Amino acid sequence: MRAFLLAVSFIALFAMTPSTHAQPRLADLGPGVSESLAIERAGRVSDVRYSLAFDIPANRSDRISARTTISFALSDTSAPLALDFEPNAMGALRQVSVAGTPVAAELRDGHVLLPVPALHTGQNVVDITFDAGDAPLNRNDDFLYTILVPARAHEAFPCFDQPDLKARWSLELSVPAEWETLANGAEVNRTTAASRTRIRFAETEPIPTYLFAFAAGKFSVEQAQRNGRTFRMVHRETDAKKVARNRDALFDLHAAALEWLERYTGIPYPFGKFDFFLVPAFQFGGMEHPGAVFYNASGLMLDESATQNQLLERASTISHETAHMWFGDLVTMRWFTDVWMKEVFANFMAAKIVNPSFPGVNHDLRFLHAYYPLAYEVDRTAGTNAIRQPLDNLKDAGTLYGAIIYQKAPIVMRQLETIMGPDAFREGLREYLRAHKFGNASWSDLIAVLDQRTPEDLVAWSRAWVEEDGRPIITTELSVAGGRINRLAFAVRDRDVKRALTWTQDIQVALGYPDRIQMLPVRLAGSRTEVTSAAGLPAPLFVLPNGGGIAYGELHLDRQSLAWLSERLPDISDPLTRGAGWVTLWDAMLDGELPAERFLDLAIASLPREDNELNIQRMLSYLDEAEWKFVPDSIRTARARRVEQTLRDGLDKAATTSLKSAYFSALRNVALTPPTLGWLTRVWSGAETIPGLTLAETDFIVLAQELAVREVPGWRTLLQQQIDRTQNPDRKARLQFVVPALSSDQTERDRFFASLADVNNRRHEPWVLDGLHYLHHPLRAQTSLKYIGPSLSLLQQIQRTGDIFFPKRWTDATLSGHRSLEAARTVHAFLDRLPPSYPDRLRRIVLSSADDLFRASGERVGQ
Repeated sequence: MRAFLLAVSFIALFAMTPSTHAQPRLADLGPGVSESLAIERAGRVSDVRYSLAFDIPANRSDRISARTTISFALSDTSAPLALDFEPNAMGALRQVSVAGTPVAAELRDGHVLLPVPALHTGQNVVDITFDAGDAPLNRNDDFLYTILVPARAHEAFPCFDQPDLKARWSLELSVPAEWETLANGAEVNRTTAASRTRIRFAETEPIPTYLFAFAAGKFSVEQAQRNGRTFRMVHRETDAKKVARNRDALFDLHAAALEWLERYTGIPYPFGKFDFFLVPAFQFGGMEHPGAVFYNASGLMLDESATQNQLLERASTISHETAHMWFGDLVTMRWFTDVWMKEVFANFMAAKIVNPSFPGVNHDLRFLHAYYPLAYEVDRTAGTNAIRQPLDNLKDAGTLYGAIIYQKAPIVMRQLETIMGPDAFREGLREYLRAHKFGNASWSDLIAVLDQRTPEDLVAWSRAWVEEDGRPIITTELSVAGGRINRLAFAVRDRDVKRALTWTQDIQVALGYPDRIQMLPVRLAGSRTEVTSAAGLPAPLFVLPNGGGIAYGELHLDRQSLAWLSERLPDISDPLTRGAGWVTLWDAMLDGELPAERFLDLAIASLPREDNELNIQRMLSYLDEAEWKFVPDSIRTARARRVEQTLRDGLDKAATTSLKSAYFSALRNVALTPPTLGWLTRVWSGAETIPGLTLAETDFIVLAQELAVREVPGWRTLLQQQIDRTQNPDRKARLQFVVPALSSDQTERDRFFASLADVNNRRHEPWVLDGLHYLHHPLRAQTSLKYIGPSLSLLQQIQRTGDIFFPKRWTDATLSGHRSLEAARTVHAFLDRLPPSYPDRLRRIVLSSADDLFRASGERVGQ
């Protein structure tokens, strides 16, 4: 805890105030931004404006001097007012003035306290000079960019760092003359003198602190016109052919998403200009700053070898971030309890937007594979959480993010749209957006609007699907007599018997016959649903509750259906039903109802017969995980040649570059035998090529890493040659960072892991995750067991210093290569030692990340 005084003593200043101010009503401060502080300020403060200026040096180790003018209306001056400012060692508070007069300001627990005598009812103007904290500025040698979500703005500059005090922002940057810049507002003035350039940006519309953004550095800029709107793309890609190959698609996808959203919402794009920045090794897939969207460069600037899934994911990411311009940016949650709302609508709308751009894709199947497996990865575990979660302090807001928000919530929202009907649902959303334009709203505000448009009890529906955690357990009950269905029913129960929730959902049940798939619409409601429409139908080969790709839950098939699907799944003609079958059988394997080796054999036998690329991608993912995590080592070794031959055959026969890339990536990830490793080495060296597949620099880097971790002959030389031939400086730096984690020298790997305890060595989070992945590769699992405990012990520090997804990704990467009983017991021992004060959300992260390890090892005790 750090506190110091500026100008004069804060206590002395209070002594001079009237006695009515002796007991200020300021909410308890403490670290972060508590909900009580946010409520107190939102009740007093309004009409906020920031005018910020940063003087950014070329050397990233030099301090950034800055100033801000904050103007706001204040309705109550009976207590001090807290601004938020908690910079790291690089930052410092220099001077505070109110209405032009220097004042005493105490910096306590990350807050700047403005004393009562300096405040006025009505308009107030606070001027602050300071050194910016650089942790959220992501400073690199020749560029920087802000990431202020969820509440990290105050780590860089003084502000009211809460989402319901939206403000208008003006910005001025002074940067080295050769640097380019972008920010939320449009550039309005630029002057250059003495090797420095000063840029002034226009004032923004009202946005919260976490959406304020700028970037500066050595960038290239592309510009294009679409539908009368100018787009700018800022990037650091050095491969001119790669830029040319992707450029038009990126502009087209943004323009199409904007046009669709304007039609759907009935509200024109509200933020004027539209720039986007492709960030090397960005922490997220994208970040929705209005007027300055940031993306992970590798997700948008695709290689020639991009798969169909990568093309779809790129379109989805662009549509997701564009949808945020309305859902999250135009209307913002009041408090981060409802952060899921902006994410669910961004993903939900993205699924709708992408469809027209990919007319040849089965989009129901795409929705199934994009959302259900990832949602289940968390929701099946003891570490799951509700979609809507309480939050006492914004310092913990990062722990709210995850698959439940991003993947489960869109499934739930699709159910809500189905219950209401698409027209009523859209009209409700339009009313909600109009009513809260440039303001804030909560889930209850939206439910109140939607509830008027449906006879359904949305409050009860919300409790089961949104307010509580977990998924329903759905068991098929089928009886057949005389070759006909006598009875078909679904029992639905809550794993928590005391809670006894019921989940209402409309599903499509598939009945399989030799010549057709018959879909039965069924509404699951209550603890048991009798499917009366099935009575008397011919006995099916199988019953699949999620045959239409809709049902959500832990599905338990009847014995006959499980047996048939685990032997004959590729015989099903409908690709959506096949895809749903794979998702269901994977769950059955995890629950112990289907042996892992039997699942692996089914995947090997089915791949040559599958013709849908979305299904192939899902099958390849399952095959990879089954091989490394769930089948015994002896079976993996015995099946290796067969698996590799299946993938080589698929690679040779694939009709598209996309499919070839999918098979090649899978083969590279599972390769074990000397003949296949020798062939991959020749592919890396260029001695052999793959007809129909052009590998890019990123492909060769990953291939070099995979060969190195397998210690193929000459792997050290191979790695050094890959470093030498990597042209892009950002990709070269990333590879050099990861190399120690690939070493065969245990001492070098120990040093690499030990270095991660220093927050400065975790600045590039994607690089760290790459290193952890290879450190804990299954082939190194026995020697990396010793890292598990210390890695988990760092989790609280990771949460405090890292970005929102880093704690979960850190834990996933740490446990990804392990399946042993010893590893599982190490995790349990860590959990058993946790004090009652340990953050529950971090405990849940460990439980969810360790779930596959627990299942694979058989060590489920202690959950």
